[in-house]
Amino acid sequence: MRSVAHPLMPADTGRTAYHDRVSSNDQCVIYVLRHGETGWSAAGRHTGRTDVPLTTLGEQQARLAGLVLSRLRGTNRPPALVLSSPRTRALRTAGLAGLQVDEVTEELAEWDYGDYDGLTTEQIQQKVPHWTVWSHPIPHGETADQVGKRATHLLDRVTAAVAGGDVVLVGHGHFSRVLVARWLDEPASDGVRFGLDPAGTTVLGSERGDRQVIRSNIPPWSV
Repeated sequence: MRSVAHPLMPADTGRTAYHDRVSSNDQCVIYVLRHGETGWSAAGRHTGRTDVPLTTLGEQQARLAGLVLSRLRGTNRPPALVLSSPRTRALRTAGLAGLQVDEVTEELAEWDYGDYDGLTTEQIQQKVPHWTVWSHPIPHGETADQVGKRATHLLDRVTAAVAGGDVVLVGHGHFSRVLVARWLDEPASDGVRFGLDPAGTTVLGSERGDRQVIRSNIPPWSV
């Protein structure tokens, strides 16, 4: 696995009809891949900095997600750039999906849940009624504004670094949903409007300069 500070990779020239439908004025297509199932995600427990491994099902999902990516991209050539969160569940997903990671970055880490790490929403709501990660503070964790700024910086860096090449971002549920919201220039809290299941893939792109969601939450079983 390679790890570089700020990779600049050549654009993939092996495009197929899928990519031909994207305007030639558009700079890159971003594939947002969530890691496969973990024991905590299956139980609905918020999993931030805690390093939790994939379940057997999660590993199967990751392998199938790699096939989904290949079909979506329409080429066997590697993406121009692959970034991953440093958490084991993300790196393992990338490896099982057949991706060679160019950079491991904390910018792709999951929302820091602070004191709520490992707890379910129901458990938190016993102390803080109506609490959600999107609407309420997190003691010793990140605010929605902080997560949104991190996502914006990452997206700006990716689009500036790679012109005309596919980018794959392997990360987590809540942060990836914020990425989608910020791609559309919506506030981080609007990430609640975008679903992303374990090993699901969302495709971000643009049409004549207008950013759009090309595909949303494609499950690993769609091969």
